[in-house]
Amino acid sequence: MIESVREQLLKTILEAGRVEANAILERWAETNGYDDAVISVLEPVLEKIGVIWESTQNISLAQAYVAGKIAEDFMAKVSEKYSDSSCYSTKKGSVVLGNIEDDYHSLGRKMVGIFLKSAGWEVYDLGNDVPAVDFVDEAVKTGSRFIGVSAMMYTTAMNIKKVRNEIDRRGLTGRIKLIAGGAVFRLRRELVGEVGADATAGNAIVAPALFDKLSRELISAGGSL
Repeated sequence: MIESVREQLLKTILEAGRVEANAILERWAETNGYDDAVISVLEPVLEKIGVIWESTQNISLAQAYVAGKIAEDFMAKVSEKYSDSSCYSTKKGSVVLGNIEDDYHSLGRKMVGIFLKSAGWEVYDLGNDVPAVDFVDEAVKTGSRFIGVSAMMYTTAMNIKKVRNEIDRRGLTGRIKLIAGGAVFRLRRELVGEVGADATAGNAIVAPALFDKLSRELISAGGSL
């Protein structure tokens, strides 16, 4: 059942069927919940589109653009749902997010931002193609203890090493946690260590729990920026 839904969604996205694609996701969400629509349907399809793009280039820029817009449409609904249900009156802390330099696959980062905000985190989103120094500058400026860096492909993921090096160069090791994310880290878990990240989240929905855990570790360790 779910495989046929994914195939239908993929076909509809590649045919630029924006309205129908959103209807497919909405129907699944009505029966199985919005969380499951994101984890079980939307993310696997976007991941497949990314793999096709990277390995064969058989997806046009126009198709990739439509895929992003369809996903943004649905995530806007998810954001509204979580914002309405959020009960956090005070912020847990702040997080700096961005796509590493040369990476422009923004959807995953935006999804993480939505779920972090709904869980009570303040998010500073730097956007796409962000140099390593800018991540650390923003963390110091805002007092953020976490930098979340997204990359979709292996070639751009390796640029996250530069963020690790910049954190270490400024003597902020252990005081700022580096979290790496993106499809490539789900496919190659060993990359987390290779780029010098402290952790990764399997998907956007579980990201708040990871940040909560890392926050408790920082509090236990003490120290400040």
